[in-house]
Amino acid sequence: MFTLQLILLTMIVSLILTPLVIVLSKKIGAVDMPNVRKVHTKPVSVLGGSVILLSFLIGLWWGKPVEHETIPIILGAIVIYLIGLVDDLYDMKPLVKLAGQIAVSLIVVLNHVTLDFITLPFGIVIEFGIFSIPMTIFWVVAVMNAINLIDGLDGLASGISCIALITIGFIAILQQNIFIMMICGVLIGSLLGFLVFNSHPAKIFLGDSGALLLGYIIGVLSLLGFKNITLISLFFPMVILAVPFIDMLFAVIRRLHNRQSIVQADKSHLHHKLLDLGYTHRQTVVLIYMIAILFSISSVILYLSPPYGVLMMFIMILITIELIVEFTGLINANYRPILNFLTRTKYKKER
Repeated sequence: MFTLQLILLTMIVSLILTPLVIVLSKKIGAVDMPNVRKVHTKPVSVLGGSVILLSFLIGLWWGKPVEHETIPIILGAIVIYLIGLVDDLYDMKPLVKLAGQIAVSLIVVLNHVTLDFITLPFGIVIEFGIFSIPMTIFWVVAVMNAINLIDGLDGLASGISCIALITIGFIAILQQNIFIMMICGVLIGSLLGFLVFNSHPAKIFLGDSGALLLGYIIGVLSLLGFKNITLISLFFPMVILAVPFIDMLFAVIRRLHNRQSIVQADKSHLHHKLLDLGYTHRQTVVLIYMIAILFSISSVILYLSPPYGVLMMFIMILITIELIVEFTGLINANYRPILNFLTRTKYKKER
């Protein structure tokens, strides 16, 4: 019940703050101007991260969590928000921004939130030792960039983040982890209020400050919720965040294939491909939401499944990812091995 109160509180705070931030953005010129890579046609506020951070902090103040992990979450959230805000306003160089993300991830490590070991089948335990630090940093940085890269359509990154947080929160309920439930609830409420103004046509964007902030908190929450259990538990957050991870992974593969820099922006992300296929802005966002919900449900089934069920779920998840990549042309339009095989099989049967 208290978690529901936190959701309602932060949603109301977000609903009140967002119009005020939009007005402030216009006065100080903190807006995103249209260009050839972007789908919006009017200047839009980029201070969405300010709304998320303020409502999140107010929710934490009201909830008063006592766990020591609260400190790295709050400190890291503020620092990554400031890094993203500088990037929104002044276009920070990619390597400088990456260095900032790594520095923020060290806040997690220095507060002893790390991935220390995994337990394999038959009771085999693998301890990471000093490698727990780079693995933790890599995970948090990867989640931040995955959320940031998919922030290309109105309400997309905020909606995907909300779906991921609902899933993590549900699994936290199964684990009876009140702290993670509380953090998820606070952030869910912030996003629900924000989405009223961030949905198409958006009056405000998350900006890098908001996307990196969400990625940081989700990355830390997934570490806290799934660390140090089993090998399979490492894949829960990956499945929950499958949509942004798919987009990020195949963006890297595509750019390497085209001999481009992996930090070079393009218009070949998942949402761009769906728009190219003829879906409207709103249809594209809803379709990606549905895919994200499908993966979230899969992660819960994965969590509850016996070993043989886990194997079947992994096979189904991999096939689904492959079909999404082929259907949308995330690598290129000619990469369609399964779809071509199905087409040839259908043609032979018709003959």
